[in-house]
Amino acid sequence: MSPVDVPLSSKRRARALLLEAAARLFYAQGVGATGIDTITAEAGVAKKSLYNNFASKQDLVAAYLEARHEEWLALYRARVDAASGPRERVLAVFDAYVDHANFAYEHGFRGCGLLNAAAELPAGSPGRLAVRHHKEEVEALLARHVGELLPEQDKRHPDLVAHFAFLVEGAMVRAGLEGGDARLLQGRTIAAQMLDEL
Repeated sequence: MSPVDVPLSSKRRARALLLEAAARLFYAQGVGATGIDTITAEAGVAKKSLYNNFASKQDLVAAYLEARHEEWLALYRARVDAASGPRERVLAVFDAYVDHANFAYEHGFRGCGLLNAAAELPAGSPGRLAVRHHKEEVEALLARHVGELLPEQDKRHPDLVAHFAFLVEGAMVRAGLEGGDARLLQGRTIAAQMLDEL
């Protein structure tokens, strides 16, 4: 192993520890209430390690938001890979949110970590734009699956996609307020009934 490999490896490890600590703390306490000192203490790394990996707290928040986005996409991909057709692929979006709600959160489920963070960030900030991108990607996934389900009925697609997107987001917000997956499961049931009536 060359001397260059050791620092890069330890730098990657410190970055991973910082992201894991930030994810736990940002989700449990909020972005604004969580300071750099708390994150580095939780990660068990020196403050210098944070600035060796992230230009600022804003940069760390951006990395956290990207990690949350990828985390949800992994859950969605697992669900969509197991789906037997377009109807089940629409429901896979709801199932991925149910899976996310059932993670072993240290201080309980508080809803969508992306929306929680966005609520704390100023309008027009890069973080809010990243959250918007995630939500638009979820809507695009729904649109793809609705298009597969109803290939000959393109005029209906935008309204159906909007219904499903609003349903999943509303269910996620209520689930976060109530601290469990019941509203997400209810939203999934409503979506399944809508699909059955198409």
